[in-house]
Amino acid sequence: MVLHQKLSQSWELLFHHVGVSGLGTELKTEQTQWPCEVLGRGDTRLWYTVITCFGLSVLSCRFVGFAVVALLVEINSVFLHLRQMLRMADLASGTHYRLNSIVNLGTYVVFRINTLAWMTRWLVLNRDNVPLVSYTVGSVGMAIMTAMNIVLFCRLLRSDFLKSGAREGKKEKEM
Repeated sequence: MVLHQKLSQSWELLFHHVGVSGLGTELKTEQTQWPCEVLGRGDTRLWYTVITCFGLSVLSCRFVGFAVVALLVEINSVFLHLRQMLRMADLASGTHYRLNSIVNLGTYVVFRINTLAWMTRWLVLNRDNVPLVSYTVGSVGMAIMTAMNIVLFCRLLRSDFLKSGAREGKKEKEM
């Protein structure tokens, strides 16, 4: 980050990792529109939720398959992080970035949206077979993950696919 751009330009990635590590709960910046989501508070809550959900599965030795399915979401994280690294290296206009954007969106739909939809469906269908505490923790975790994934999906679409159409529209208006 230091070599390719100012730290202030890579605040989102920086604070995401600080938040996930549980250290950045009170950090604030003027550059963000969504401080609770991007900075420490949102990520720390998510981190605690994820640890609680996986911890419940491991300690109770139940729902391990469900927890393993939840890890499929992390496949998309590879492409999300690669996308961010390409942006930080000022390679956001190249062929590699465009290819990664397409693969990122595809894996997002398959491994995030479809997986979370299946998990929500399974939880609803098996409500009678799941203890109340596990059902509550799972439902809260799924609600948080779904909300965050919808926001992230909209950002990805706007940033990587809808920006070129907006720029072309502005150029046409100027001419």
